[in-house]
Amino acid sequence: MINVRRLGHATLTSPDLDRQVAYYTEIVGLSLIERSGRGALLATRQGLEAIAIEPGEPNALTRLAFQVAPGSDLRALARDLAKDGISSERRTSITPGIDEAIVFKDPKGTLIELFSEYRFANEDRSQSGVMPIKLGHVAYRVTDVQNVVKFYTGMLGFRVSDWRDDSFAFLRCGPDHHSVNFVFDEMPQLHHIAFEVKDWAEIQKACEWLAKNDIHLVWGPGRHIIGHNIAIYHRNADKVRVEFFCEMDQMKDEALGYFDPRPWHQDRPQRPKVWGPQTLRNYWGFGSERIIRGYQTIE
Repeated sequence: MINVRRLGHATLTSPDLDRQVAYYTEIVGLSLIERSGRGALLATRQGLEAIAIEPGEPNALTRLAFQVAPGSDLRALARDLAKDGISSERRTSITPGIDEAIVFKDPKGTLIELFSEYRFANEDRSQSGVMPIKLGHVAYRVTDVQNVVKFYTGMLGFRVSDWRDDSFAFLRCGPDHHSVNFVFDEMPQLHHIAFEVKDWAEIQKACEWLAKNDIHLVWGPGRHIIGHNIAIYHRNADKVRVEFFCEMDQMKDEALGYFDPRPWHQDRPQRPKVWGPQTLRNYWGFGSERIIRGYQTIE
């Protein structure tokens, strides 16, 4: 089985590359690493590639990149995929930081780029925008949550952190509570992308910066119950729902099997489980009194 270690970058499409590059540099606070007629690549100030943008329809996710352990034999991973009937191809010059990857489709049709070696982009010490630490997770609406979860756990080595009834799954590939989530919807589409910031003070600064740029929150601030991250959400000009978060649950030791104890946990210890359909969206904050299904009422 392939064991993904971290989420790399997400590739989105946009009908207006200039507008989105401006948004991701000036508002989100990423650094522009590469720009060409084919699109743009942006990274965090610390050098982690996060978002690629290509021409196309708004609010569409076309590819997700994941890193496996450095030194892994990509050809051997391709053979493992082939044994399960999954065809892949080797591609080179993926990004400035990724020379080689194997590429294949997941059950919902998104291209997955698996890479083992990564070169950090140069550190950018300028100060602009929110400046997140990393691309934290990507969430997607799918028609068959069980099938997608089976693929990500059985083929890519993800672990299920939590379920919300049988409609919303949270999967991890490292210590973070989730790097991908999948929620049931009759219309498959991107649900949201999420950037991690350092702490609650950075969430407050992000709220002020978004407001100054006439970008209004569609949800938050609040603390989710599943994952327990403090979060705010807004939409950019392409209608991509973007989350900034901090203080997400961490599973530092897989053998112990529980998340680092936090004062706000409902159980001691907090282990992966199925949360009931009446689980509130958040522990405190806007909308905490509302009962929803699959967080889908976030506008």
